[in-house]
Amino acid sequence: MPEDASADEGKELFASGHRGCAGCGEMNAVRQVLAAAGPNSIVANATGCLEVATTAWPETAWEIPWIHAAFENAAAVASGIDAALTQMKKRQGVNVFAFAGDGGTFDIGFQAISGMLERQQKVIFVVYDNEAYMNTGIQRCSSTPYGASTTTCPSGTCSIGETKAKKPMAMIVAAHGIKYTATATIGYHADLKRKVKRACELEGPCFLHVLAPCPTGWRHDSADTIELSRLAVETGMFIMWELEGKNLKDIKLSRKPKERKPVVEYLKTQGRFRHLLKQPAVLEQIQKDVDEQCAQFGF
Repeated sequence: MPEDASADEGKELFASGHRGCAGCGEMNAVRQVLAAAGPNSIVANATGCLEVATTAWPETAWEIPWIHAAFENAAAVASGIDAALTQMKKRQGVNVFAFAGDGGTFDIGFQAISGMLERQQKVIFVVYDNEAYMNTGIQRCSSTPYGASTTTCPSGTCSIGETKAKKPMAMIVAAHGIKYTATATIGYHADLKRKVKRACELEGPCFLHVLAPCPTGWRHDSADTIELSRLAVETGMFIMWELEGKNLKDIKLSRKPKERKPVVEYLKTQGRFRHLLKQPAVLEQIQKDVDEQCAQFGF
């Protein structure tokens, strides 16, 4: 770690020239998280788009210590870093992150994440959620929303696409009774950075769920990434909230739309949902589900 972190203040910690797609929400999110966390940070990064696009040998986009972890164990590797720093008495002031996509979080990496949370280790787990396994071919994930078309649940005459609801990952994590759980999007940078800084301040495990649109998998124009992440919030498809501690009654909304837009406004902007525009019954069901979810959060 830098001996004089102040010398690196303002330095870009996520270098340009990586191989991320144009308009990639994930790369945008990483840049914002690192800008908020600062140079005294270490990252354990699960296999996925982020790892592949930023570390093509012999180059790297990372200006901080970084290690590649297998798809399923970013949380376990970060746990080891936390334990090693503690043993060497170098833990103070260092932010240990585990970065993973939704596949490496909602599905494959869930066991390691749960163990890290249960052990109450000082690790900040950040999931960049693009709602499918984008790096390996846009396969469905338990993060994939109802009705979305993917390569393993394609829309067609026999299917509307994904038939199951998205897993409420942040709520499941919060049930572990950890220090801090929050959801955010790249469309609201100030909110995202504030939540990262809060997570860095706390002693114990923290979890940040960041919605990160994917132009390739969502089939939207690369220029619309930020606007789409905001539209997800404005329609209630994605709710921004935070919780310190284990009492779910203490959940605070970070952004509450004054008047929610119809979900069709969000769905029609993406090719993965385009087939639903001719299925009013499905659209009505999605709107109903969103209304019920928003009601649970008091709006």
